[in-house]
Amino acid sequence: MAVTNIKLALTFKPRSLHWAYRVSVGRRPPLFLVLGAMVVVGAVVLPFIYLLGRASGAGLSQMANILLRPRTLEILLNSIGLALSATLAAVMIGVVLAWLTVRTDLPGRKFWAVIAVLPLALPSYVGAFTLIAALGPRGLLQGWLAPLGVERLLSIYGFPGALLTLTVFTYPYVLLSVRAGLRGLDASLEQVAQSLGRSPFRVFYEITLPHLRPSILAGGLLVALYTLSDFGAVSLLRFDSFTRAIYLQYSASFDRSAAAVLGLLLVVLAGLILFFEGWMRGQARAYCRSAGSICQPPLVKLGRWRWPALAFSMLVVMLGVILPLLVIGFWLVRGWVAGEVLNLRPEIILNSVFVSALAAGVAIMAALPVALLAVRFPNRASVWLERSTYLGYALPGIVIALALVFLGANYIPLLYQTLALLIFAYVVRFLPQAVGSARASLLQVNPCLEEAAGSLGYAPWQVLRAVTVPLLRPGLMVGLVLFFLTSIKELPMTLLLGPTGFQTLATRIWNATEGAFFARAAVPALLLVMASAVSIWIILGQEEKRARNL
Repeated sequence: MAVTNIKLALTFKPRSLHWAYRVSVGRRPPLFLVLGAMVVVGAVVLPFIYLLGRASGAGLSQMANILLRPRTLEILLNSIGLALSATLAAVMIGVVLAWLTVRTDLPGRKFWAVIAVLPLALPSYVGAFTLIAALGPRGLLQGWLAPLGVERLLSIYGFPGALLTLTVFTYPYVLLSVRAGLRGLDASLEQVAQSLGRSPFRVFYEITLPHLRPSILAGGLLVALYTLSDFGAVSLLRFDSFTRAIYLQYSASFDRSAAAVLGLLLVVLAGLILFFEGWMRGQARAYCRSAGSICQPPLVKLGRWRWPALAFSMLVVMLGVILPLLVIGFWLVRGWVAGEVLNLRPEIILNSVFVSALAAGVAIMAALPVALLAVRFPNRASVWLERSTYLGYALPGIVIALALVFLGANYIPLLYQTLALLIFAYVVRFLPQAVGSARASLLQVNPCLEEAAGSLGYAPWQVLRAVTVPLLRPGLMVGLVLFFLTSIKELPMTLLLGPTGFQTLATRIWNATEGAFFARAAVPALLLVMASAVSIWIILGQEEKRARNL
C-alpha cells in the first residue's frame, strides 16, 4: 500500500515536499543523519590524531630534515607514479570488462563476470609472490622455456612488477562499481542514440561512459588509495614506497616519530587524491527520470570484435586468477608428494568468515548516514564528513594497528586484544569501500521517490527504511562484498589486534610464506578463493534477479 501511494504521489506535483529529503544546498538534514555521520568520522580520525601526536614529538627541525631528504622526494615520486599508473590501468581494464560482461554478447559473459572478480580474493603479498614464482627471472615460465635456450627472463622486480601486481589485483574494485552502475542505469538514452544511427561504440563513449562517471571515480579512488597503502606487494617486489619506508622506520630503527612524519605526508598525498576526485566528480547526477522500471537494452552484438574481446578477457583472467592458482596448485601438489601436513583447523575458517562478515555489516550501517548527507544535503560540511572517511584507507594497516594498540593498552584496556577492537580497525581501514558504493548507488536514485514519501507524511527515518535502503540494496551489496573480500585477507591489523591465539586464513598464509613453507599456504589460499567465488556468485545472482524484476 505504501509503495502504491508513493507511485500515485509521483503523478502530480505536491505543493510542499518534505524538507528532509529535498536535494537542496542549505536545507537542514535530519538530526539522526548528522549525529550518525559525526560518530563515524570521529572513529575514523582516531588513528590520525595518534599520528599527529607522534609526529609532533619529532620537533620542527627534525620534521623538516625528514621531509627535505632526497630519499623522501624519491619515495614521494615513486608512490605518486605507482598510484597514478595503477589507477589508470585498473580503470581501463575494469570499465571494459564491466561493459563486456553486462551489455554485450561476449561468449560466456556470466562466467567471465564471476571469475574476473576473483583477484580480490588473493592478498597482495600472495599475488606478488605467485607472479614472482611464475614470471620472475628464475620462475616457472623460465623453466618451461629453458629447453628453447631461454636462460633468464627480464626482472619483474621494481616498478614494472609492482604496477603489474597492483593493477591485476585491484581492477575488480572498478569492475564491481561500474557493473553496479550499469545495472542501475536507464538505457533509454542509449536506445534513442542507437535509433539515430549511432554505432554501439559511439553510444558507449558519448552516452554510457559519462553517466558512469560516479561509479568509475568511486572504483578508481579505491584503487589509488589501496595502491598508496599497500605494503606486501611493494615489499616483495623491492619497490620503495611510503608504506615500505614507514615499516622500516617502525621495525628497523624503532623511530616512530619519523615514521609518523612519513605517515602524515602519505595522508596529505591521499588528501590531494581525494580533492582531485571530488573536483572531477563535481555535482554529477546519474539517476533516471522515470520513477518506475529501468529500461534494460538488448545486448550489443560484438561481431568481428567478439574474439579480440574474448582474448582480452582471457588474458586478464590468466594473470589475475589462473596463474596464481597454478602456482598455488604447484605448492599443494609438491607438499602432498613430500608428505607435508596440509590440514587446516575448522576454527581458522570460522574466525575468518565471522569477523569479516560482522565487520562488513557494521561498515554498511556506518556508511549510510555519511553517503546520505553527502548526496542529499550537499554542502561543505557534508562533503568534508564524507571525505574524512577516506583517511583510514590512506594509512597503512600497520599504522592504524599500532595506533589502536596504543589507545587500547593505555585508555581502553577492556577492548585491548578483543574482536571488538579488531572489527573497529577493519571498519576504520576499509570504510571507503562501503561509502563509495553507497554514494554511487544513491546518485542513481531519483530523489523524487523520497520526496513523494515525505509528502505523504513519512518521517525521515521511515523514508530511509521504506524507500531509500531498498533502492540502494544492489549498491550496498556490492559494498558489503568488497568489504568482506578485503577484510578477510587483511594481515597486519589481524596480527597486532587479534586476541591471543586468534588465527585467520590470512595470518595462516603469512606465517607459512614467511617461513618459506609454501605448501602450508596452499590450502588457506584456495579457501580464500572459494569464499570469494561464493560471495561474488551471490551478488551477481542478485543483480540478475533485480534486472529481471525491472
